[in-house]
Amino acid sequence: MEMVWLLLCSFALLLKMSLVCNSEAGSVTYDARSLIIDGQHKILFSGSIHYPRSTPEMWPSLIAKAKEGGIDVIQTYVFWNLHEPRQGKFDFSGRQDIIRFITEVQKQGLYVCLRIGPFIESEWSYGGLPIWLRDIPDIVFRSDNEPFKTEMEKFTTKMVTMMKAENLYASQGGPIILSQIENEYKMVEPAFHERGPPYVRWAAAMAVGQQTGVPWVMCKQDDAPDPVINSCNGMNCGETFAGPNSPNKPSLWTENWTSQYQVYGGEPYIRSAEEIAYQVALFIAKNRGSYVNYYMYHGGTNFGRTASAFVVTSYYDEAPLDEYGSIRQPKWGHLKELHAAVKLASSALLYGDQTSIFLGQLQDAYVFKVQSGECAAFLVNKGPKHATVLFQESSYQLPPKSISILPDCKKVAFNTAKVSAQHATRSWQVAQKFDSAENWEEYKEAIPNFEKTTLRASTLPEQISITKDESDYLWYTFSFQHDSDVQSTLSVKSHGHVLHTFVNGVFTGSAHGRHRNESFSLEQTVTLSKGINYISLLSAMVGLRDNGAYLERKVGGLHEVRVEDQDFSKCSWGYQVGLDGEKLQIHSDSGSGKVQWSKLGSSDHQPLTWYKILFDAPAGHDSIALNLGSMGKGEAWVNGQSIGRFWVSFQTPKGKPSQTWYNVPRSFLKPTGNLLVLLEEENGNPLGISLDKVSVTQVCGHVSETHLPPVSKWLGLKTQNQNNTKTKLGRRPKIQLSCPPKKSISKVLFSSFGNPSGDCKTYATGNCHSSNSKAIVEQACLGKRRCSIPVSLQKFGDPCPSISKTLLVDAQCT
Repeated sequence: MEMVWLLLCSFALLLKMSLVCNSEAGSVTYDARSLIIDGQHKILFSGSIHYPRSTPEMWPSLIAKAKEGGIDVIQTYVFWNLHEPRQGKFDFSGRQDIIRFITEVQKQGLYVCLRIGPFIESEWSYGGLPIWLRDIPDIVFRSDNEPFKTEMEKFTTKMVTMMKAENLYASQGGPIILSQIENEYKMVEPAFHERGPPYVRWAAAMAVGQQTGVPWVMCKQDDAPDPVINSCNGMNCGETFAGPNSPNKPSLWTENWTSQYQVYGGEPYIRSAEEIAYQVALFIAKNRGSYVNYYMYHGGTNFGRTASAFVVTSYYDEAPLDEYGSIRQPKWGHLKELHAAVKLASSALLYGDQTSIFLGQLQDAYVFKVQSGECAAFLVNKGPKHATVLFQESSYQLPPKSISILPDCKKVAFNTAKVSAQHATRSWQVAQKFDSAENWEEYKEAIPNFEKTTLRASTLPEQISITKDESDYLWYTFSFQHDSDVQSTLSVKSHGHVLHTFVNGVFTGSAHGRHRNESFSLEQTVTLSKGINYISLLSAMVGLRDNGAYLERKVGGLHEVRVEDQDFSKCSWGYQVGLDGEKLQIHSDSGSGKVQWSKLGSSDHQPLTWYKILFDAPAGHDSIALNLGSMGKGEAWVNGQSIGRFWVSFQTPKGKPSQTWYNVPRSFLKPTGNLLVLLEEENGNPLGISLDKVSVTQVCGHVSETHLPPVSKWLGLKTQNQNNTKTKLGRRPKIQLSCPPKKSISKVLFSSFGNPSGDCKTYATGNCHSSNSKAIVEQACLGKRRCSIPVSLQKFGDPCPSISKTLLVDAQCT
């Protein structure tokens, strides 16, 4: 046995393993069961929080709320193009201060999974790759290509060295227990043919060779080379994950999508708390999963121009912590209960033998037993109907598509379909209206013609190569002689994403592509004058693509321009990168004075207009958002900091904007005299803008007698049983309501104990109703931030003995 151990350690050293062969303090290893930290097997729940998508002032609160929700690990990408926007020039200030972020996680006692990538996708512009990589001769991204591998290794080494210098790896006593190299490469690997597999092997060896002392993972890479762990990404890893590619590797789920990113013109995707909980429980039970990461736990905001092509500024707002950092219920609360229930069963899960038992056509039990007698069971109903199953001579009711967790193989502590957590309603309250024209000023962007541009090309220039992503905008201009006044047809073909056309300085029309269909054509009738005619075409990108093979070859901008039958694509072109207002930075305090602003409405309206106004910060601590529902398309800045792109005019199939409210972090604001500047490409009306407070104003609970008590009560019962106490704990289901900090329950809007109809969105009293329902809830809750009401006949009486009772309470927080 000793010889086997020595051989294993020798093999690890030959592979330059980042793992250690003992369990001394700070060591992180793994086996088939789980990661092993300081010699202890661990079941870990992780939450993705990306440091640049929030502010340093938000980080402590976000991490604390994640910890309270039962999260053990904070997982984040590293954003290469944010940190190295120019080759060899690095930025780790402000939102880019990754060391400060990880140190805050450590301070709060949580672990870190550091996904270095450095290709990350993540709906982040260019997948996190710096744009300057395109200019390196003979480079091919993410392949067995020396120029790319050289830059990738440089940046990876830079990040690892920074972490080591701050003692942030677990092997140094720090919080980082896991790292990731590459990202979902298997999705594009076939496109690189024989250059794909060697790149995978090189990336794994390069990462392991960094000697971090913690394991590395490759997500969605079934053939991840040893000792790198292959992990699953997706919504249904309990059903789709083929498992680790080696018998000594654990089952890890690096991305469990809590919703989906949203694109302009697309409807939001809502994923229920029940569905997420079901998939997590299934992954743990069926796959012996020991690490589950929620992507995202807090999505945050794509500030500035960081969002990838057609992705909205708000990111994963439906996560357990919403864009503003507030707890989103019932998702947060239901998952917290799930985590607690799984942890109750952790000993059996980690050290027990797994068996599966057939309980019915669509029902199974996954049982984990330890020789010492500990036992845990997961009863699974995959079917669409309620099921009654017999397990160990006891009968259990399973709701449709649900899993019951029995930490002792006897009592149910949690069911994925039974949500006891409160529902919370987020609302926007107008704090300030910007409806006075006297307070607004405007600046009209100049429309350049051919003679006013200095850059020349003999063909249509490719946009990304010319702009270097310094701006979304590229002007294409040309002029030609015409012998009469006439109506003519202007035809333009574009690789994306948006086009605004001007003929002789007059706006004539717009067109745009859409997500996954970025290219488009515009054809319109225009008026030409006798003599010289000037055509000015503004091509706008809405973020760069973040995925796909050969990103370095992707193009943007115009590729064909015709007037009637004449092709001007290869004529003499003048072009200009960006807008004048961008170059002068008129969105900032210092740049604002470089142009002559006019009073709003002092001249005819035109697209491409800048607007500015001063405002004071609203009182209080509520989150703040700009309601831009009256605007069209553009970008907004507060005190010189971009809060992101907006595109309100690109509506969903239901006729609504994809995003109306835009996050303004409190840390961006001064008490008075804040500068708001907007660039409007279309014809939006700034008089309709308002500054709104965002907060939870209503909380609702909907719990029946068949629901389960809070898992904390199960813990208490277990402790009492261990202490041989005879005190009855009173394990009853209950409604637990909680208002945000500095708010309390001011009014009970509805309360019914009996058989109320509906749910927390729409409800009504049923034909069975306890008349004292409201009075009991008011007594328990009014004036309090938190209250708890048991679903109890003792409390409410029994208005109809023949049926199971439900309590539904809706309350107002002020």
